[in-house]
Amino acid sequence: MNVYYQPNPSEWDEIIKRPTLDTTALKEKVSGVLQDIQANGDQAVLKYTSLFDQVELDNNVVTTSEIQEAVDSLPEELKAAIQKAAANIQKFHEVQLQPIEKIEVMPGIVCWRKSVGIEKVGLYIPGGSAPLFSTILMLAIPAKIAGCKEIILCSPPNKSGKLHPAILYAANLVGVTKIFKVGGVQAIGAMAFGTETIPKVSKIFGPGNQFVMCAKQLIQEAGVAIDMPAGPSEVCVLADATAVPSFVAADLLSQAEHGPDSQVFLISTDKALLDKVQTEIAKQLAVLPRKDLAEKSLNNSKLIYVDSIQDAIDLANKYAPEHLIISCENAENIGEQIINAGSIFLGNYSPESVGDYASGTNHTLPTNGYATAYSGVSVDSFVKKITFQKLETKGLEDIASTVIAMAEAEGLQAHANAVKVRIAK
Repeated sequence: MNVYYQPNPSEWDEIIKRPTLDTTALKEKVSGVLQDIQANGDQAVLKYTSLFDQVELDNNVVTTSEIQEAVDSLPEELKAAIQKAAANIQKFHEVQLQPIEKIEVMPGIVCWRKSVGIEKVGLYIPGGSAPLFSTILMLAIPAKIAGCKEIILCSPPNKSGKLHPAILYAANLVGVTKIFKVGGVQAIGAMAFGTETIPKVSKIFGPGNQFVMCAKQLIQEAGVAIDMPAGPSEVCVLADATAVPSFVAADLLSQAEHGPDSQVFLISTDKALLDKVQTEIAKQLAVLPRKDLAEKSLNNSKLIYVDSIQDAIDLANKYAPEHLIISCENAENIGEQIINAGSIFLGNYSPESVGDYASGTNHTLPTNGYATAYSGVSVDSFVKKITFQKLETKGLEDIASTVIAMAEAEGLQAHANAVKVRIAK
């Protein structure tokens, strides 16, 4: 890991840089796959499933018998865990629906806003080295609350041509409409353009590798909405002398094991903590099943000592992490000063992994510094906000001169006339 002691603020921009890739060749390759799928539909999708996933499928539709088999085969303990997580996520998200409130801005003029669920949404769920069935809960539950009529799910098949049972169980539990055994770029293209079997959707959600993220960005340029621009997972721990070194090390490793392009960050006002955390990382890393992936991630990661809590806060805000753990005395007060983060975890007993699975908050969050401008997924992500206005005669009469003056000043006489003809009537 890279260690820095009291770096000058002029060095911060360089220190917080994420690992970058030359995406020119990547975009060309992904664009070619997307164009093929747009032109050739299911035929192209099955071709790329064979090429990239090394499995031959006659079709990519998950049947009801496959879902039932998954439900029957999944251990009861895991089913109970998924159900408990789903209940917490449901409880946290359902209060995000706001009732319609009609506002009389002037006598005779009433305005309001209504949330309408996006009719068709697509969920992409990675299923390679880690089948992320938890993401189904994070996406499908707010989609159902929002009132989306169709929820399409795509996930890559294993070498036997099947999806992980937990993916099918979770999807069935939360009311996913249709499930397809399709992964990677071909899944994004199929949901973006539609095929003979996979419906075209209006917005696509979900994480993925660099190919999936590139595909999402390209289909956004083609007019299909996506949840957010995102990159590899990341965590920043802000710690003082009250932090527990083994806890901090565990939190850093929980993100490092995602893959070699993930990044972990420690900002501490206690110099001795850096050495203690590195010792704990070495100890815990040695027994991790995904040790090789975590080690590669740690090569991109940073441990930083600063001598004041204000510098620590300023650096954390500049980094704008996906996940921010505040392992400090007065963690809640410090949290109030954070303006750039996807999700914040307060105190020594709030590990990031709880938010990933079951506390109730959403784990689909902005990465790569996008937390400066983007929020994580919520019910709002799955709705459109439509405004309404209704004017009585008195309301139009009272506002007519205002509209006419403004329209004529902009040189838009027809706009002014739309009011004048009504007033004359």
